[in-house]
Amino acid sequence: MFSQLHLIWSIMRGHRLRYGLALCCLVLATLINFGVPLIGSATIDYAVAGKTLGPDTPVLIRLILRLLGGTGHLHANLWLAPVAMVLLSAASGLCSYLKGWQAALASDGIARRLKDELYDHLNHLPARYHDRADTGDLVQRCTSDVETTRQFLAAQVMEIGNALILAGAALPLLLSLHVPMTLVSFSLIGPIVVYGYIYFRKVKHVFKQVDEAEGALTAIIQENLTGIRVVRAFARQDFERAKFAAPNARYRDRSLHMLRLMSWYWSLSDFVALSQLGLTLLVGAHWITTGELTVGMLFAFLSYLSIMLWPVRQMGRLLTDLGKTSVALTRIREILAVERESEPPAAAPPARFTGAIRVRDLQFAHASQSATIAGAGALNGLSFDVAPGETLAILGPSGAGKSTLMHLVLRLYDYTEGSIQLDGRELTSLPRTWVRSQIGVVMQEPFLFSKSLRDNLRLGRGDAPQHEIEEAARVACIHDTILTFEQGYNTLVGERGITLSGGQRQRMAIARAVLKRPPLLILDDALSAIDGETEAVILNALRERRGQATTLVIAHRLSTLAHADRVVVLDRGRIIQTGTHAELSAQEGLYRRLWQIQTNVEADFGRELKPI
Repeated sequence: MFSQLHLIWSIMRGHRLRYGLALCCLVLATLINFGVPLIGSATIDYAVAGKTLGPDTPVLIRLILRLLGGTGHLHANLWLAPVAMVLLSAASGLCSYLKGWQAALASDGIARRLKDELYDHLNHLPARYHDRADTGDLVQRCTSDVETTRQFLAAQVMEIGNALILAGAALPLLLSLHVPMTLVSFSLIGPIVVYGYIYFRKVKHVFKQVDEAEGALTAIIQENLTGIRVVRAFARQDFERAKFAAPNARYRDRSLHMLRLMSWYWSLSDFVALSQLGLTLLVGAHWITTGELTVGMLFAFLSYLSIMLWPVRQMGRLLTDLGKTSVALTRIREILAVERESEPPAAAPPARFTGAIRVRDLQFAHASQSATIAGAGALNGLSFDVAPGETLAILGPSGAGKSTLMHLVLRLYDYTEGSIQLDGRELTSLPRTWVRSQIGVVMQEPFLFSKSLRDNLRLGRGDAPQHEIEEAARVACIHDTILTFEQGYNTLVGERGITLSGGQRQRMAIARAVLKRPPLLILDDALSAIDGETEAVILNALRERRGQATTLVIAHRLSTLAHADRVVVLDRGRIIQTGTHAELSAQEGLYRRLWQIQTNVEADFGRELKPI
C-alpha cells in the first residue's frame, strides 16, 4: 500500500501546496466539528440536568461552559446551545467547502497535465510502438484511467486525510472524557480496518481485470465504427454483433464480480458499524444506571462515534479506489515509460536541403521479418543516387519495399545497416523534425482531419496565403471541385475526410504536399484513385514544376511513371532494373512485361467501349 501512496505523492508535484491548504481546511473543519457534541453534552449534563462542576469535570467541558457564559447563564438561555451548534456546523461546512475546492483545483490540474503529457508523448513515440499498440486501449488509458485518477485525487485523498485526522484527534479527546467508554467505543473499529485492508488486497487485481476488459471493449467499438462502411458493405452486422458479445459479457462478468465483492464489504461493515453503535449504547445505558456515566457524556460518545464510523467504513472504499488508481496510474506510466523517438546530439542542420539523395547498401527488416536470414528483410542492399530536382520513379510488386523505403527517408523507422545521405549528411545524424520539414509526402492512404478544407491544406504551412492555397489546389485539380461546395474552402470534411470521394482525398493530399513547397516531394501511389484524364492533368502540372523539387514517385500504373527522369524497379527489396521509361520498355524484364500487360489491357478496354 505504501508503494501506491508513494506513486500518488509523485504525481502531485506542482499541486502539493493546494493539497496542503486543503488539508489545513480539513483539520479546521474536523476540530470545529468536534465542538458540536461537546456543547450538547455540557448543556444536557450541566444546564438541563443540573450537575455541578467538580474536580472530575473534563477540561474541555469547563471551557465550553465558560465560553457560553457559565452554567447559570446557559440554564437561563438554553437557546445559546443550539445557536452555537448551528454556527459551528456552518463554520465546519465552510471549511469543508474550501477543502473540496482546493482539492478539486489540484486534481483537475493534475489530470490536465497527465492528459497533456500522454498526448504529447504518444505523438513522439516510434512508429514501431504504434504498429503494435491497440488504439482503443490507448484511448482507454488517456481518458478513463486519467479520470479514475482525477476522481481519487479530488475526493478520496482528502477522505484518507479525514480518517487519519479523526483517528488521531478523536482518540485523545475521548480518552480525556472517559477512558473505559473510549475503549468500548473503539473495540470494533480495529476489525473494520483489518477487514478493509484484506478487502483492498483482494479487490486490487479484480479492478485490473475490469479495466483491461473495458479497454478491449473500447478497442472493438473503435475498430467497428472506423470500418462501419466495410461492415455494411459485406453485410457483417450479425458477425460483428456476435464478436462484440463475448468481450461485452466478459466485461459484465468482471464488473459483477467487483460489485459482488463491494456488496459483501458494505454489508459486513454496516453490520459491524451498527454493532459498535449498539454496543456503545447498551454499555453506556448500563453505566448511566450505575451512575458511572452521564446522559450528556453518552450523547457525546454516540455523536463522536457516528462522526468516526463513516470514514472508518469508507476505508475499504478508499483502499479499493486506491487500488483502482494505482492500476490506472500503472497503465498510464507504461505509456510514459516508452522511450520517445531517438534524436541525434544537438547539431545545426543545413539551412536548406537541395534535394540530393545518396543511398548505399540499405538494409531493413520489419519486426515480423527475420533479419538474420539473408534476403528476408524488406530492403536488401539498395543503392542509388538522386540528383537535386530529379524525378525518380519507383516500381515493383506489392511487398517489394517501395513504401518501406519512403518510411525510412521520413525517419518513421531507422535503418541499422547501410546509409541514406541528404546533401552528403547521414540521415540518422539529422533531427527528425528538420528532415520532415523538408519533405512533402502523399501517403498511400491519404488522411484528412475533421476540419475545413483550408485547414487541411495548411497542415504543412499554417501561414500560407489564400492565393498560394488556390494555386496548389489547381495543380492537384481540386480547386474547381472545392468551388462547387456551398462553403468553398471553408467546407468542413467528416472524420478521416469521409465526406469526400477517394479521388478527392488524394487530390487534397497532393495539394497539401505541393503547398508546403518542400525540397523533396514523395508521392506514394498518390494517383491510384484518380481517373486517367485527371491523372494526365496533374502529371502535366507536376511536369511543369520539374526542377523545383526532387520528386520520388511510387506507382503501379506505368503511365504515372513515364514522365520520370529515371525509373527504378524493385523486387524483394532489391533493385533489378534501372533506366528511363524508353530504355526499360525496350529491354527484357519486369518493367517491359508490366508495360505490355497494361497497354494491352487498356487497348482491349478501349475497344470494348467503342460504340458499334
